Amino acid sequence: MIEDVNSNNIDDVLPLIRAYQEFYNIQNIDDINNKEFFSRFGLHSSEGCLFAYKSDNQYVAFATVYFSYASSIISKIAVMNDLYTLEAYRKKGIAKELIQHCEQYSTSMQAKRLQWLTAKDNQAAQSLYHALGAQQSSWEFFTYSQ
Repeated sequence: MIEDVNSNNIDDVLPLIRAYQEFYNIQNIDDINNKEFFSRFGLHSSEGCLFAYKSDNQYVAFATVYFSYASSIISKIAVMNDLYTLEAYRKKGIAKELIQHCEQYSTSMQAKRLQWLTAKDNQAAQSLYHALGAQQSSWEFFTYSQ
């Protein structure tokens, strides 16, 4: 079951966010900062929404959608910045359900497209994305950190 994350369940989702950050080898994970950051998102927020998937009475996956704009198509876009499923729950269709839910949410918020990134070596995720009919971009991704 997919739920939006809000003040009633954010504390229960924080361990899942931590697991996601550990998966990507993030250093200095801070649950207080995570709670403050992810609490800004909600169903009616102009910034986006955090969704969690509950199975066996626990949160086992989540996805975050942020909003931005693309001047190339002169439109609001949705960015699925995070998608994570606990290892024991992978290959059960949960990520697919979350992606489809994020796409429906994005459309309801008048975004013209949903886009996301994944690591070049994350072949399992890429297989799912291709199976869903997602188009792979030819753009290269760069960051400039301070």
